[in-house]
Amino acid sequence: MTQDASTPDDSNPFRNKHIRSFVKRRGHISRAQERAVEDGMPKWGLTYNKTPIAFEQVWGRNGAPNWLEIGFGMGETTAAIAAAHPQVNYLGVEIYTAGVGSLLKKIEEQGLQNIRVMSHDVVEVLADMIPDGSLDKVLLYFPDPWRKKKHHKRRLIQPEFVAKLALKMKPGGILHCATDWENYAQHMLEVLDNAPDWQNMNGGGYSPRPDDRPLTKFENRGLKLGHGVWDLLYSRRTA
Repeated sequence: MTQDASTPDDSNPFRNKHIRSFVKRRGHISRAQERAVEDGMPKWGLTYNKTPIAFEQVWGRNGAPNWLEIGFGMGETTAAIAAAHPQVNYLGVEIYTAGVGSLLKKIEEQGLQNIRVMSHDVVEVLADMIPDGSLDKVLLYFPDPWRKKKHHKRRLIQPEFVAKLALKMKPGGILHCATDWENYAQHMLEVLDNAPDWQNMNGGGYSPRPDDRPLTKFENRGLKLGHGVWDLLYSRRTA
């Protein structure tokens, strides 16, 4: 029997009652970004489908750590991290085409070899394409905080999401979140501190910004104006 689109799929726990954490709007994209998408996606892009990613095959090497960045924006931080960690299989997922084009342009300009790019809802990517127990690290930097209380349900970090994300992690794998919105930082802390699969790597509370998370121009400007930034580091419990 063909399943009706409105019926939850019990075999796909990520998608059940899935409320999207983004609203797809048509934003400005430059011609250079369009060209980068046209030229770069066939080379560096992965197409969403329901086949699990074979990391060794896609990156052409065995035993490398697998990192996933959720929502890389314009790709400035992504390119810097990937360049500093060439030994890592780096997968960036971003829904907005302008950001995808911007990162692809940086990949070519900097000669980066270890990044692959997807433009799709990360919840569906995790559900259908990321094998269980395959990720060493997940990065979530400055996600949409959904400031209005009535929109808090759209925040990506929710108990159900972090429980299912844990299934995709290797034991001891790291989740690194950062936000410049204090209420969302508090929300993340509460959710993750109460998640049985995750352990706060700072022993409690927020973590200092680790050296491997570059300070962006936007963030540096905000800090000079007295704006706060909160980092949270959690590891996947081994037992």
